[in-house]
Amino acid sequence: MNLAQAIRILNAPCLALIGAGGKTTALFRLARSLNEAGEPVIVTASTHLHIDQIRLADSHWTGTRPEELSALEDNLHGVMLVTGPMDGNRTVGLDNNTISWLRAMCGYHDLPMLIEADGARRRPLKAPAEHEPAIPEFVETVIVVAGMEGLGKPLTDEYVHRPEIFSRLSGLELGETITPEALTRVLTHPAGGLKNIPPGARRVALLNQADTSELQAQAKTLAGKLLPAFQSVVVASLQQSQIYAVHEPVAGIVLAAGESKRFGQPKQLLDWHGKPFVRQVTETALAAGLSPVVVVTGANAEVVGSTIHDLPITIHHNLDWQTGQSSSLQTGLRALSPAIGAAVFLLADQPQVTPTVLRALVDRHSLDLSPVVAPQVQGQRGTPVLFDRVTFQDLASLTGDVGGRAIFSKFPITYLPWHDESLLADIDTPEDYRKLVNGA
Repeated sequence: MNLAQAIRILNAPCLALIGAGGKTTALFRLARSLNEAGEPVIVTASTHLHIDQIRLADSHWTGTRPEELSALEDNLHGVMLVTGPMDGNRTVGLDNNTISWLRAMCGYHDLPMLIEADGARRRPLKAPAEHEPAIPEFVETVIVVAGMEGLGKPLTDEYVHRPEIFSRLSGLELGETITPEALTRVLTHPAGGLKNIPPGARRVALLNQADTSELQAQAKTLAGKLLPAFQSVVVASLQQSQIYAVHEPVAGIVLAAGESKRFGQPKQLLDWHGKPFVRQVTETALAAGLSPVVVVTGANAEVVGSTIHDLPITIHHNLDWQTGQSSSLQTGLRALSPAIGAAVFLLADQPQVTPTVLRALVDRHSLDLSPVVAPQVQGQRGTPVLFDRVTFQDLASLTGDVGGRAIFSKFPITYLPWHDESLLADIDTPEDYRKLVNGA
């Protein structure tokens, strides 16, 4: 998984990078990833770039007005750096008029445009000054970079660009040790990591310099606190060319619409140690950290809903539940926002599923954004199954009484070895129910 895949860059993006701790490295890593297919990539800056960074591009174009850059359109190849003129050992950033012209040119030729929108003087962490970041309003994605090697260091100019502002936003005194909690406060502050991000732009936090297992563990904890201020949190060590994890919101969709005709009574309401099945499954999804949790009802909707109405979930009634499971899958997917990275489908007649296996599915998915992740027990595929957002369109096209397995032939399945045989259990008869309860 390269950086472009981790950030889920599609087509010809227009994105900006801000922050500290490897921002320029990330900028050109993204450019190279996008250029792998042979398409030209435009890299620019609304702020200064150091002269050493020019060599990272295939060509360097300078100008203060669009007319001075007109020849660019006849020489579109490789990674092209476009800046203002040199000023000593650094380039001048493009002004609003020129950068807007460059955006229009990229749009016409369907080219990616990557913008460095602030500076950090090569520190791992920073806080923005009043005049920055200079993010153009047309930017579609903003990547906020932070260097994990700044954690545990003193809040001084050696490790933080503009430590006084960082101090004010984080609540730390100058010289105090920088903690994950302090970094979280800065990254999620409207005057910190979220400053000047255009409304509607996708927000990605890139926790770079996670060079050790300890820093990777801290980054995972940070990711949980940064969501949902960011739609995605990427943990990486770009110097080691490693993407360790991509953390995104993962939804839980509880399928509770069936009539249970063969069983003879609603399975959603069967007792599981004092709770209805559907409530147990829903509480498990919440305990695992799935968010949002959506329960899809159909037959017996009113009584099923009454057992879970007090939980922090949303209930969506499938009016077409009689047409089969595919309509319930689609009812659940329609309830999700575009920011959701994946969804775990849980069956209302599987109360034996634990938060542990759900968290394991989510963690496995975060490593490479696998399209489908399923537990494997004794060589057999178990449930529940996690589906990445790349599968949602195919799930939305299913018809009839089929579930997610109908698209398994199209997407590779990543199996998670598991040792809980109950994940293979089906509750089709009262005898199945007795065996499950007595074996639990």
